[in-house]
Amino acid sequence: MSDDSQQNQPRMTTDAPPGLSVQDVSLSLQRFGLADYLVFSTMLLVCIGIGVYFGWKDHQKQKHKAASSVRRGSEALDYLVGNRRMKIFPVAMSLVASWISGIALMGAATETYLYGIHFGFIFTGIILMAFSMNFIFLPVFHSLQITSVYEYLEIRFDTRIRLLGSVLFTLATLSHLPIVVFVPALAFNQVSGINIHFITTIVCTVCIFYTSIGGIKAVVWTDVIQTVVMVGALILIVIKGTADIGGLSVLIERNVASGRIEPPNFSLDPTERTTIWAIFFGGGSFWVAKNAIHQMMIQRYLSLPTFRDAQKSLVVFTIGITFLMSICFYNGLLIYATFHDCDPLTTKLARAKDQLLPILVMKVFGDYPGLAGLFISGIFSASLSSLSTGLNSLAAIVLEDFVKPFTKNPLTERQTRYLMRGTVLVFGVIAVVLVLVVEKLGTVLQLSMSLVPISLGPLLGMFLMGMLLPWIDAKCAFAGACTGLTTMAYVVIRAQIAIASKEIVHPTKPVSTVGCTYHFDNVTAVYQDPMIHEEFDKSIHHVSFLFYTLIGVCSTAIPGLLYACCFGKQEVSQLNPLVVAPFLRSHFFPKKTADQNNLVHLYEKAETKL
Repeated sequence: MSDDSQQNQPRMTTDAPPGLSVQDVSLSLQRFGLADYLVFSTMLLVCIGIGVYFGWKDHQKQKHKAASSVRRGSEALDYLVGNRRMKIFPVAMSLVASWISGIALMGAATETYLYGIHFGFIFTGIILMAFSMNFIFLPVFHSLQITSVYEYLEIRFDTRIRLLGSVLFTLATLSHLPIVVFVPALAFNQVSGINIHFITTIVCTVCIFYTSIGGIKAVVWTDVIQTVVMVGALILIVIKGTADIGGLSVLIERNVASGRIEPPNFSLDPTERTTIWAIFFGGGSFWVAKNAIHQMMIQRYLSLPTFRDAQKSLVVFTIGITFLMSICFYNGLLIYATFHDCDPLTTKLARAKDQLLPILVMKVFGDYPGLAGLFISGIFSASLSSLSTGLNSLAAIVLEDFVKPFTKNPLTERQTRYLMRGTVLVFGVIAVVLVLVVEKLGTVLQLSMSLVPISLGPLLGMFLMGMLLPWIDAKCAFAGACTGLTTMAYVVIRAQIAIASKEIVHPTKPVSTVGCTYHFDNVTAVYQDPMIHEEFDKSIHHVSFLFYTLIGVCSTAIPGLLYACCFGKQEVSQLNPLVVAPFLRSHFFPKKTADQNNLVHLYEKAETKL
């Protein structure tokens, strides 16, 4: 072995105290005491209390209404969108809480620790998402006053497309929720030693309970409480952790020296992991898909009375999400600055990559009763908000897309109530069971952005065809969606195989163990030796995982447009102007647009007065 390669290998320190091993250090960090359990339990009890309160309140309201005066469907309207009378601030807080799940809290920190700050430029993709939602998606959804986002696909195309969209959303959500559940369980296991599956079952039971009985109101208001806890925990980590290492200047110096703080990568090579183009176009497409056409997010916007209220919530959400993501990336830099000379992954102090942040928390807060519990409460709060919102959204999809279109007689209020709550229970149990699968897979941030686009990319392509390409009819849209799904399934599955076989390797930033004060063995570097990797011919599956959603969009919309050119176009004049993006309406429907806009304004004024 050459001298250079020997220098790249992690070394075990020789001046460690006799008998002190990595197992001893790991046990010493598991100082989750009575005060911490009390803080964590209080958070769960507050969530239960909010669910019980809104469940009782809705029950009383239904009970005191005479059967003749209750409008059919009011149970579903209240449970799923709060009668479209929710307030701007709690909805905006709920949107932030639902997006910043444990995946973002811990995954973004892990991403920064392993690969540097490049992914932090995702704020450019967030801006792309905000503009597209404001000018394309939200105006259309609010104009149509729908409950299920995928009802739009039936209005614009036909029932087949609606069912396809609903199925794709269900699959994407079911692949996402187990990751959401698994991440905070990792953190809890790291700080307390309690079995992952035990704590997963307990916490998910609480979430299923308050979501099923309280509906969207319980989801939104628990999100508000959980956001406060989450933000408080993150700010405490930033302040105390930075002070412990000697200040911001030390953090910057250590991360610049290791190459973690660096300017954007403007390379045009699409196979590089995080170029600025991959982050803006690819990551931006992912953010659009996860916000603009995702039932979990849009359902909250549709619970607001007017489009103007939805715009205000979007502004608050964009600012809040940018701020919180910045804190998450900062924590990744803080982890490295704290462990710059004793990497927890190399020494196996962290048994999984996404346990790095919990280790930092126990090092910073371990001697302060209750603060570690506050952090774990923050992690679980972020994930519970995503889980509860996902379950509530699945209830909306099952009711509106899988049941109502196929029932001969309208559902009674009682049948609707039991169906929605039963859906929450069933999908909650499925999410807990699927944690067993997620446990065997890799880093959660890349995993979630790699698997979900199989369905999410084509789904976004279907909506963009509907809103921006009015010449495409239902048959061509369906054919385009099938083409996109086939393409994405190949790209993503082939890429996962390539990653497993080391055909795709992304080098991580350097780490060191020269400052470790404990013994460890079975040393394996967490970064790649650049000298030994075999070269492979590049193919489409070698592109950055950030491009997956964009590939799904293009492989759906472009074939759909080509099919329309070859086999016949949609008669644009026959469409409802409200299904097209607002800036296209005056061009394609000059006579209808003014009347339609007047109707929308009158409706919003009436809702505001109510």
